[in-house]
Amino acid sequence: MTMLQALVGVEFPPTTTYLNTASCGRLPRRAVRAVSTLTEELAAGRPGGAGDYAVMNAVRGSFARIAGVHEDRVACGGSVAVHVGLIAASLPPGAEVLFPEGEYASVITPFAVRGDLKLRYAPLEALAEAVRPGTALVAFSSVQSSDGRVADLAAVRAAAAAHGARTLVDASQSAGWLPLDAGAWDFTVTGAFKFLLCPRGVSFLTVTEEAQTSLPPLHAGPFAGESETLYGPIEELAHSARRYDEAPAYLAYNAAEQSLALLEEIGIEAVHAHDTELARQFRAGLTDLRHEPLPGDSAIVAVPGLGDRVPELARAGIVVADRAGNLRAAFHLYNSAADVDRVLDRLAG
Repeated sequence: MTMLQALVGVEFPPTTTYLNTASCGRLPRRAVRAVSTLTEELAAGRPGGAGDYAVMNAVRGSFARIAGVHEDRVACGGSVAVHVGLIAASLPPGAEVLFPEGEYASVITPFAVRGDLKLRYAPLEALAEAVRPGTALVAFSSVQSSDGRVADLAAVRAAAAAHGARTLVDASQSAGWLPLDAGAWDFTVTGAFKFLLCPRGVSFLTVTEEAQTSLPPLHAGPFAGESETLYGPIEELAHSARRYDEAPAYLAYNAAEQSLALLEEIGIEAVHAHDTELARQFRAGLTDLRHEPLPGDSAIVAVPGLGDRVPELARAGIVVADRAGNLRAAFHLYNSAADVDRVLDRLAG
């Protein structure tokens, strides 16, 4: 038995056939216990207040190791949209931002509401070719939410470097199954409630040291100082990306500490191999049934035109999603070949 199998058996008791991690990941039992413990302490009147900031720093360190960067490059918060809004606010009027067509709203809208930026769109497959002189920022998801397509990361990075454009990668649909090299990008944002198995209320922003020079900490509060400052203005901001921290949501971060520790124990490479193998089996089975899933090696599988089967599958205890008319199934560490067979059998019937 592999470490993945052993830990999954303990942490994720069998429930439904859950193939919807691209919407929301399951919480491991250790995370549930951590939240329960803190909740009971809060109900009893915890002497230390809402929680311990040491937990937030432990989560920061864990994500930094998963993302392949030093923890000084990681800011902790509650939502991707807040992180993206910070980046959008830092751009000068008239700056051009390039997105893939159909990109997730949280990546686009903070730039759109500025009203004084130039937004441009290109097909995901042609994103690298669309970067041009004058492009200030390329903002895109490493894996698309609607259909699981994986961006050509190397090509986009090379094109952005060639034209002096900065890069913003949303890793919400990839971190936790696809190895992440956050240091290769000026900014990354990651909602942790999907493949990182955390509750909503946990998200991460990574910022290169160079990019920090032009990113103002617009929502700086007591946790953004180099030392604790509760009253009056912060005289010295943190020397690291911690200056961009939001106030910690301790219940969510107590769970996140346990969830990320579990992923570190198993290893992202092992999760990647497991998830993508199940996705390959599912694509092959769909082809045998004469359905046409989108090709690729993503852990997220989309079948155009089958989104209307989602309610029927739900009634059979199979949880998938309908996104843009696609039946979207997302495979993760708690799934097995039996889950693949079950959904294929139902689709055949």
